[in-house]
Amino acid sequence: MVLIQRKAQLDRLRAAFEQCDDRRGGQVCLITGGVGSGKTALLEAFAREVTERSAQLLRAVGSRAERDLQFAVMDQLIDSSGPGRASLRQVATAVRLLARAAPLAPAAVEESGVRSDGTAHPGAVTAEQPLPSSVQGMLASLFDLARPAPLVIAVDDVHHADRASLQCLLYAVRRLRHKRIMVVLTESSSLRTPHPDFRAELMSQPCFSRIDLAPLTDEALGLLADTHPVPAARARIARLAPAVTGGSPLLMRALLDDPVASGTAPRPEAAPALGGGDGPLAQAVLRALYRHEPEVRATAKTLAVLGRPTPLPVLARLLALTPDLTAQAVQLLCQCGLVDGDLLRRPLVPAVLADLPAEERRRLHRRAAEVLHEYGAEPEVVARHLIGAEWAEPDWAEPALYRAATQALDTGRPDFASACLGLTRRRAGDTGAWTAYDSLLLRARWQVNPLSAATDLTVLTAAEGPELGTPAALTGVPALLWHGRGDTARAIMAAVAQEPGLTAKTRTLLTAARLLTSLCRPDHSRDARDEARRVTESGTATSVTGRYLDALVLLADTLDSERASADAAARAEPMIQRYLAEDGALGLLAALLLVMVYAGRPGPARAWARTLLERPSVRYAPTWQAVLHAIRAEAGLRLGSPEEADEQARAALTVITPQAWGVAVAAPLGTLVAAATEAGRFEDADRWLARPVPAEAFRTPLGLHYLAARARYQLAAGAHRAAADDLRWIRREMAAWQMDTAALVPWRLDLARVQIALGRRQDAVRLLEDQLDPARSADDGTRGRALRLLAGLVPPEQGRQLLARAAKLLGPDDRGEPSRPPGAPRPAPPAPERPAVRLLGRRAGSAAKPRPERPEPPGGLSEAESRVAALAAQGHTNRQISSKLFITVSTVEQHLTRIYRKLDVKQRTDLATRLAAVGALGE
Repeated sequence: MVLIQRKAQLDRLRAAFEQCDDRRGGQVCLITGGVGSGKTALLEAFAREVTERSAQLLRAVGSRAERDLQFAVMDQLIDSSGPGRASLRQVATAVRLLARAAPLAPAAVEESGVRSDGTAHPGAVTAEQPLPSSVQGMLASLFDLARPAPLVIAVDDVHHADRASLQCLLYAVRRLRHKRIMVVLTESSSLRTPHPDFRAELMSQPCFSRIDLAPLTDEALGLLADTHPVPAARARIARLAPAVTGGSPLLMRALLDDPVASGTAPRPEAAPALGGGDGPLAQAVLRALYRHEPEVRATAKTLAVLGRPTPLPVLARLLALTPDLTAQAVQLLCQCGLVDGDLLRRPLVPAVLADLPAEERRRLHRRAAEVLHEYGAEPEVVARHLIGAEWAEPDWAEPALYRAATQALDTGRPDFASACLGLTRRRAGDTGAWTAYDSLLLRARWQVNPLSAATDLTVLTAAEGPELGTPAALTGVPALLWHGRGDTARAIMAAVAQEPGLTAKTRTLLTAARLLTSLCRPDHSRDARDEARRVTESGTATSVTGRYLDALVLLADTLDSERASADAAARAEPMIQRYLAEDGALGLLAALLLVMVYAGRPGPARAWARTLLERPSVRYAPTWQAVLHAIRAEAGLRLGSPEEADEQARAALTVITPQAWGVAVAAPLGTLVAAATEAGRFEDADRWLARPVPAEAFRTPLGLHYLAARARYQLAAGAHRAAADDLRWIRREMAAWQMDTAALVPWRLDLARVQIALGRRQDAVRLLEDQLDPARSADDGTRGRALRLLAGLVPPEQGRQLLARAAKLLGPDDRGEPSRPPGAPRPAPPAPERPAVRLLGRRAGSAAKPRPERPEPPGGLSEAESRVAALAAQGHTNRQISSKLFITVSTVEQHLTRIYRKLDVKQRTDLATRLAAVGALGE
């Protein structure tokens, strides 16, 4: 690895060598630093330099496995220059004699160097002992080696050297004053000083110098990143390096080699997260970890399990160490780059946790939960460790888990809430009684995956008597409605309403449940809307339920044909801004986004939905994430962007499965059908229509969206009667629900198109004029499209005026039905390429109607050419046609060339007249 940020240290080694070479006396240099700080790399670089200068080099490496093997390091030094030199053979002989003449001091007396009676141990490292003849022989041999050229003795990891070899080194070090010998040692920082007697005497020598290696700076890390062989990876690695390595050369080397870090993994989508798996970075982490003492390793593992800043006394208690020793352990982990402050670096956590056996990890979590509870930690912190330990035995565990689950739901973490409550349920068992715990668990599971709440709903549906009338059961109403169990929802509300002495909170919750039911099943609880308005006027927005109720009331007003007003969106947007930062307010925000969509402001609704989807917390609530995708899809459809609508609706059905959508699946499926129809992808629309939709969905407003989309497809397929049937079904339901507003479904506009296709122009005019009645409170987009359609059904002069009004309402970016000159023949919608139309019956289970046969395209045009010709006649550019039909611009040009030849026209402006003449355009 390239030496970076080590020039000053290398210069100090060079200067020491120069003194030896100039016969100014021997030198001893001790290179110190944390594990993986580059000590070995520095020693290797220096060794290469002195070898090039013809110095003699003896090298050895200390090893933990050989620290009790006598003269293990000395043997390496002797062997490092080969067996051919007589002086080395003399050193070897002297060492063997020394082993017999000077037995080693036992470890118990090593530090003091004395026996229990106060006399010096013959094997202890002391300065006062007379030199035996064997030692004198060894020294004489070493000095002989240094006569022709300087001698460099290099020992890496001297903290792992055996005591006998250290004695030999000290014998030589004390006599280097006028010798051409340089001793270079490397030593890693540790909790306890290894061989303190050796170190103390070494540092007392006048020829001694210490060289400390600090972590690499960010600039140095950037220079190392520039050495990566893949230029595109360099900036990425430079960005990651400070946070991942902490300036550790060992970790930086691993980062350069890690394909995940560099983005060069063969299959990036299947690669583990950075630091996970068995990649270079994970291996480097374990190398650093196992070069430390057991207490330091235990500290790293405990920090990995804790996962958050922990006070030093708590950490010391968990480790059963003194606070001072614990602080030293953390400092050592900081030096080697594994820890930042008091936290294990996040990308390195997976490698440390992977090294923990499952049972040991559970034990650490359990111990952490106990200690943190004793120190009064937050319930969420304690609960995380209880979950990790799969343990909830003590009496304090269940309340802590319940409080943590409540907080988690309030902060948008239903996944964590579900884990907390799932643990309590495993402990208590299923008693059959519906409690506050069950309510929280149902809310949490529904937000993660509505299908997982099915078991809980079965228990709630089976409840009866007092259990059904508990306020806790009210929280199950939204999930029951989602899954089409409106009867159970109404039974719960009725039972709660009969309970005496309801608190204000319960009354507000009951009111919200009744209003939500009236919105999801408008054929029930119609009086709930007036009741909810009275409650909100009394000032309930100070509570979470009250704020949610305010949003539902605004949504109900937007869909009420008598109360709908133009200022609904203006009232909704400040509420969105007010509650946007609350991670637990996604249900409230979704209701407000629907208000904006239905109030004719799909643009801002789409922007707010995009903002919410970009928030990291949304990924913890997949159901709300899917709902936001569906809202954004509907907004995109209303803005004339079928491509975006299709993309977002598909995402809605991917985040959670269609089965998990329950009766609400009608919303994304309806959007997909409408988007495919508008884009001319009729086979796609047919496939989406083949997807099953629960019969209960058609008793909800979302079912009307689906019916409207199906009607548009049927109109495009030429099944005019079937389209009219669906639209009249919508008309009846909306009138019965008192939701006859274009904000929900502009059925009059769609039915007018059907009447035009059937040749009933006067019926279409009446429908459009009714749609334009100010009492209908239609949004600008609906009014603009109605005016534009009406302009083709009235005299030219009046039509031009209507088109001008439509243009003001729609604006230049509207991509709805294109305008055409007044009186010009209206082109029929592009027909599908023989789609297998599935005309679903008016109710689930009714017989399917046969697909009407499509007549052969007139004028000799193929079906593809007919579609291109119709769009070109309407004034679309070639690029717009290519976008709508999903073909290339070149293909459009080729089609137009053949169309001009077959129809015998010279220019684009003649297409409409010629197509009408050959019957390719209908009324």
